[in-house]
Amino acid sequence: GEARTRLSRLVEKGTLGAEAAEAALSRLSYASDLAPAAESDFVIEAIVERLEDKRALFADLDRRCPPHAILATNSSSIMSSRLADATGRPERVLNMHFFNPPLVMELVEVVQGPHVAPEAAEAAVALARRMGKTPVLLRKEVPGFLVNRILGALIDEAMRLLEQGVASHAEIDMAVKKGLRHPMGPFELVDFNGVDVAYLTRLERYRETGDERMKPPKVLEDLYRQGRLGRKAGKGFYDYPVR
Repeated sequence: GEARTRLSRLVEKGTLGAEAAEAALSRLSYASDLAPAAESDFVIEAIVERLEDKRALFADLDRRCPPHAILATNSSSIMSSRLADATGRPERVLNMHFFNPPLVMELVEVVQGPHVAPEAAEAAVALARRMGKTPVLLRKEVPGFLVNRILGALIDEAMRLLEQGVASHAEIDMAVKKGLRHPMGPFELVDFNGVDVAYLTRLERYRETGDERMKPPKVLEDLYRQGRLGRKAGKGFYDYPVR
């Protein structure tokens, strides 16, 4: 379904040969239960971002997988140290964060938390390379990992500049696109991903830390309360034509 559609698009664009696409599809198999886990050396989980659901799944995978198997989570927000003790193999539980859409994006963040054996992290890095990806290894767990943490700082600073009246959101976006060569400006990106997503993740970060500096910017809160949730709502920082 989804895999075939995405691969077909790449073939149409000329970025992937038809034979390579068919070969990739032939390597995929689907199952309606976890039975294949019994023969798996490496499992990557990508279910809903709810801690209790992930912990239940990791406990189940731990029972089913061979003792040497590595259990990775694709989560960008739930760190593996919150999942590891649901298993009997904490040293083999880690984050392996693919960027969306994974068929196009090259980067994979491998996070070696304090519980993770070096050889497990090395295996995840090697697997990412075999997939044709570019892995980066984080030797410490930090919220947001590398990319989302750096991007979040950029977006927060852009909002501060807007609130201070330094420049309009459109001028700031133009400066970032032309001066830093980003494909989208910070306000365009927030609209694209969802104003609600940006606001609620910052609100959660503020509640967790109690740090006043982490408080969601007022301009973001105002848009959220007005229902200006970005592209999906037809309006956010920008207005979008209804198709």
